[in-house]
Amino acid sequence: MARRFPIRTLTPTIGAVVENADLSKPLEHEEIAEIRAALLAHKVIFFEDQQLTPTEQRDFAARFGALHTHPLYPGVPEAPELFILDNHSGNPTDNDAWHTDVTFIETPLGAVLHARVLPPDGGDTLWANMQAAFEALSRPLADFLSTLDAVHDFARGFPARGVVAKGAGEEKHARAVEEHPPVVHPVVRTHPETGADGLFVNFGFTSKIAGLRRKESDALLEFLFAHVQKPEFQVRWKWTPNAVAFWDNRITQHYAVNDYLPQRRVMHRATILGDRPFHRSRRT
Repeated sequence: MARRFPIRTLTPTIGAVVENADLSKPLEHEEIAEIRAALLAHKVIFFEDQQLTPTEQRDFAARFGALHTHPLYPGVPEAPELFILDNHSGNPTDNDAWHTDVTFIETPLGAVLHARVLPPDGGDTLWANMQAAFEALSRPLADFLSTLDAVHDFARGFPARGVVAKGAGEEKHARAVEEHPPVVHPVVRTHPETGADGLFVNFGFTSKIAGLRRKESDALLEFLFAHVQKPEFQVRWKWTPNAVAFWDNRITQHYAVNDYLPQRRVMHRATILGDRPFHRSRRT
């Protein structure tokens, strides 16, 4: 069957633009399957010039799974499953660090981000391929990491003194911390659809490797947090008005470049839920 949406690859490792798709319209099952295949192949995919309402963005994201409602960020009134990232001089960004979204929950899958307001310059986002990062490790280290679990902590990513916590208010933040106790995920995650293994620790939320002494854990995490930043694993996306990014949180990390203040940057994000992370050697 002929491909409905041509694919323009951005790097050999990660990233592609899906062309000729109109995400504002209900897509056929075959079209959704084609987009899913592109996501699995390229880890993050982009759609340019998408004139989407919040409900249309929500409905597109929901074709790939149930949606997560963020406990701190403000929601979009007409589609509360989406939340608003509105950064400017009075509300600086807090996501200018490598992270994978919402690994503080049991079942993270992916996210759909729509550019609503962009600064004149800057505000790019980088994504990194965690399969490539894992495969670049020595075999003895890769084998060792595959036996380990790590703790992911909401309070690490959203500390009480942080920008997002202050914006949400002390009571809402305290309730969110109580409702999101630390969770444990494998350090190396097997992708449930492709079968590929990838690193699944991130600076944003991973606080400790279970079973190791604190100094051992800190040293190993420091190495891994630096390792995933190698340019060979990355794609850098320069946003254009109304562009959409759709990425797979099961196999990527990303970084929002904080170089545009005091200009304003507004994004709407839908976060998609998936399955519980596992490693092939320990699945029951």
